[in-house]
Amino acid sequence: TPSRTSDGRSMKAHSAAWLAAVALAAGVARANRPDFREQIVVPGGRFGLGTDHIEFPLDAEGPARPVTVKPFVLDKYEVSIDRFAEFVNATGYITEAERFGWSFVHEKALDEAVLQTITQAVQSVPWWLPVDNASWSHPEGAASDASGRGSHPAVHLSHADADAFCAWAMPGGRLPTEVEWERAARGGKEGRMYAWGNKLKPRNKHRANIWQGQFPLKNTARDGFKWAAPVDAFGPQNQWGFHGVAGNAWEWTATEWCDPARPAPDCRGKQAPADAGDVEWVKKGGSFLCHKSYCFRYRVAARTKNTANSGAYNLGARCARDATPEEQRLVENGSAVQVGAPEVGNAVPPSTEGVTDGAKVGYRPGQHAAAGADEL
Repeated sequence: TPSRTSDGRSMKAHSAAWLAAVALAAGVARANRPDFREQIVVPGGRFGLGTDHIEFPLDAEGPARPVTVKPFVLDKYEVSIDRFAEFVNATGYITEAERFGWSFVHEKALDEAVLQTITQAVQSVPWWLPVDNASWSHPEGAASDASGRGSHPAVHLSHADADAFCAWAMPGGRLPTEVEWERAARGGKEGRMYAWGNKLKPRNKHRANIWQGQFPLKNTARDGFKWAAPVDAFGPQNQWGFHGVAGNAWEWTATEWCDPARPAPDCRGKQAPADAGDVEWVKKGGSFLCHKSYCFRYRVAARTKNTANSGAYNLGARCARDATPEEQRLVENGSAVQVGAPEVGNAVPPSTEGVTDGAKVGYRPGQHAAAGADEL
C-alpha cells in the first residue's frame, strides 16, 4: 500500500508566513467583526435526546430518550481559523494533517492542476480525494491558503487537534459531550427537526450552510456559499444564540461512538479517554456538504462518526467547559446567558510524536481516512 510520511516540520515552516500576516492584521480585523470567543452558559435540566423520526437507523439516532445534564458553557461559534492560528502561533502546535502530509478535500473544491496530481480516491466516496499538504491553514492544499478566510471554521482537525485547542483556549476547556452539544443545539425546545424549528427554510430564508443542487456533482450555492462560510454567517440558529450548529462544519464531541446494536443508553452515553487513538468519536451538526438526498444530518438529532485521527475539508470543532457556581446560578431560571471571552488556558498540547503512517489507499478503520459512504 503506497504511503506518505511527514514529521510536520516543512508544513510548520510553510505556515509561518501566513501566521505572521494574520498577526499583523489581527487588530484591524477584530475591530470589524464579532468576538468569536464569546460563550453561552447553558442551563442544566432534563430533555429528550435523539428522535423518534429516524432517518438513519444504523446511526442510533433514536428512539428519543430522556437525559439529564448539568449546566455547562459552550462556544457561541465554531472555532474559526483566526482562533486556531492564535493557538498555533502561541504553542507551535502541529496538527495531525500536517504530520501525515495530506488530508481529504472534496474534488469540486480543487483546481485542475491539483486534480492532475491525484491518482487515488476512496472507493465508496470517490469525491473525497487525498490532497498533499491540505491542512487548516491550506484548506485545498499547498497552493491555497486561508487569507481572507479567518472568520471561516478551522477544518482538517483531528479529534486530538480539537481537544488540544480547547484545552489551550480556556481553563478547563474541552470538547462537549454529545448530550451537551444536543442540549445546546435544541435551544430549550423539544422535538424540533432543526435547531430553529421544523421547516428547513422558514419564510423562504436560508438558515444554514448546506449543499443545494445535485450532490455531489453541483452545488448551486443558493444559500450564498459553495463551501465553508464565516462562523456567524447565518445569525443565531436558536433562541439561545448559538451559530452554526447546523451545517457549515462537522463538530467533534467527547462521546465515543459504539455499536448501535447495543442498548441506546450504553451506546449514546459513553465517554472514552481522549488519548485512545483508534477510537471512533461522535460528531454532530452536518456540514456544507450535506444534502437531504445523501447526508441529511444537519438535523439536531443526527449523528455520525470518524476515527480519532481523521481530518477533512468539512471537519472542525466547538469548545466547552464546566459552568462555575456563579454561572450555574445565572441559569437557574432555565434561560441561557451569554458570557464574554474566556482567558486563554495554559495547557500544554499533547504530543503527536509518532504520527507517521499516511497511507492513502487500502483504508481501514483507525487510519487517517474518511469514514463510511454516508458519513461525510
